[in-house]
Amino acid sequence: QVQLVESGGGLVQAGGSLRLSCAASGRTFSSYAMGWFRQAPGKEREFVAGIRWSGGRTGYADSVKGRFTISRDNAKNTVYLQMNSLKLEDTAVYYCAARAYDYSTIGEEYDYWGQGTQVTVSS
Repeated sequence: QVQLVESGGGLVQAGGSLRLSCAASGRTFSSYAMGWFRQAPGKEREFVAGIRWSGGRTGYADSVKGRFTISRDNAKNTVYLQMNSLKLEDTAVYYCAARAYDYSTIGEEYDYWGQGTQVTVSS
């Protein structure tokens, strides 16, 4: 069992930066791949970034590639999403999720989810 709690969301001006954190608890955290998803009003949930359990492989949605960075610190049981050059289109509720070993871009393949944190980008 894994419990996930996101934090770090808030209001930021376009072009600015924000760092999201996902604190995990439960057994064998280091064996879980982690993903970040987001859902904007009126839109479906979409994949943002993923990282393998070892941290050796990462993946990003085309819309955030080059601007967002996912990382993990297994000693702290924490996964991060560094968001730079934020755009209005990045406004959404951001969720972290966990599944065994390798990340997936499909939300239904994840076993555990956090409660989400709101990110609002203003002009």
